[in-house]
Amino acid sequence: MSQVLDTPSPQEAPRSVPVPEDPAALAARYGLSVSGARPSLPAYVRQLWQRRHFITSFSTAKLTAQYSQAKLGQVWQVLTPLLNAAVYYLIFGKLMGTSRGVPDYIPFLVTGVFVWTFTQSSVMAGTKAISGNLGLVRALHFPRAALPVSFCLQQLQQLLFSMCALVVILLATGVPPAPSWVLVVPALTLQFMFNTGLALIMARLGSKTPDLAQLMPFLLRTWMYASGVMWSLTRLTEGRGMPAVVTTLLQANPAAVYIDLMRFALIDSFTAGQLPPHIWALAAGWALLAGIGGFIYFWKAEETYGRG
Repeated sequence: MSQVLDTPSPQEAPRSVPVPEDPAALAARYGLSVSGARPSLPAYVRQLWQRRHFITSFSTAKLTAQYSQAKLGQVWQVLTPLLNAAVYYLIFGKLMGTSRGVPDYIPFLVTGVFVWTFTQSSVMAGTKAISGNLGLVRALHFPRAALPVSFCLQQLQQLLFSMCALVVILLATGVPPAPSWVLVVPALTLQFMFNTGLALIMARLGSKTPDLAQLMPFLLRTWMYASGVMWSLTRLTEGRGMPAVVTTLLQANPAAVYIDLMRFALIDSFTAGQLPPHIWALAAGWALLAGIGGFIYFWKAEETYGRG
């Protein structure tokens, strides 16, 4: 039994197998990009600016909801730092005698507590900004920097409420209004830039190491004691034989710099002689270093947030 095999005739050309096009070329042709890819830095800034209304609304909503279950409601925004100041006054001002030699100690202390609370709360909120909002991060597409920025804006709004109580305390203790009070605006602007940059740094670190949120209270408490919240760093370092480098580091401490600027702006008895040299340059330098550096540091890990 013979079998005839079909062979192609000479006139038939062999069929060509199509070569698949490079995926990168296809993506470029149709304007596609990798899902969740990090945008360029200028594009990221533009995206963040486009969400400015979301940032302000989110921060205001968080601030309103913070004390929604409390009977006194938003009054706690002022009561909390005031109660902290009262505790520090009893322990440090009276029992430990740090108020001796410090004129206008109550305004001195309350100013320090309010300004320090702004930095402390911003850092703590930034540490949990990503890890504490994973549902929002995974559900919606938006620049993740919006979260730590909005939390810092929330703390700034809370500080502004507290400043109303601070003005009452200043007037009640005999500190008159002065033209130097306008320096509060640039001082708070620089501190907000610094706090936001620090919050962005902590947000990236906290997104990968959730246990960092448990460690931060201890680190912040140590930082507070080195920032002159309850005592005058100038009087602390005078006549104690401290090495010059220690004195310089204490004076250049960014938290102490912003506290000193606010005290200088608001309290007449806190004179320029108690300020470290070039304090405005220090304040601006810390704000730019933390603000710009923190933003870039956070942006570099943009595509990793909410994954894993």
